[in-house]
Amino acid sequence: MGQSDKTKSLMVGVVLAREAIDHPWQDHRWRPLDVMIGVTDVAPETIVKEGDGFVHYFCGMFPIELHRKETPAYVANLENSPPVVYVVACEAENDQAALPFEIRLVTVSPFEAQDFLDTGEDIVEAIPMAPSLLAWVEEFVQTHHVEEKFIKRRRDRFDLTQEKFGQEPLVVIRERQGRDNDA
Repeated sequence: MGQSDKTKSLMVGVVLAREAIDHPWQDHRWRPLDVMIGVTDVAPETIVKEGDGFVHYFCGMFPIELHRKETPAYVANLENSPPVVYVVACEAENDQAALPFEIRLVTVSPFEAQDFLDTGEDIVEAIPMAPSLLAWVEEFVQTHHVEEKFIKRRRDRFDLTQEKFGQEPLVVIRERQGRDNDA
C-alpha cells in the first residue's frame, strides 16, 4: 500500500463490461464498470459475470497513485457526491488481444481524468469509490493537504505625469508647439 511519505500507491482490479445497446449503428458498447480492492487471484481477461446482453471481464490489477502535490484535485473529488474513481480505457494496441480495450489509467484525480476527456479518443468512466478506498484517500488528504491562502495581488500605482515609452508628456509638447508658433 505505499512508497514514500509523499506518495502512496494501491493496486486495484478493474472490470470491463461489454453491454448490448439499442443503437442503429452498433449492437454493443464497452465501458469500465467496477474497481475492486483486494483481488489478487483472478487472471486478466477472465469472465467475472455473464448474463442476457452483458459480459463482465476482469482486466487485471492497476495502481492508483496519490501524490502530495495533487491533493487539491483529491479534495475536489471528495467534495463530489459520491466521490469517484476514474478509469481510462483505450483501444488495445495489439489486434490479437482478447479484449478490444485496455486500461490506461486508474486515478482519483478529476484533473488527470479531464486530460483524457479532452482528446475524445479514450473511454473515461467515473465509478463510485468503495468505502475502503474512500477512507484511504481521505487519510492521505488529511495527512498531506495544505489549504493555500488566497492573496490578492496589489496593483501598481500609475503616475500619469511620468513619461512613458520615451515620449514627452503631452503638456510639454503643447507648450513647445505654442512657443514655436509665437516665434
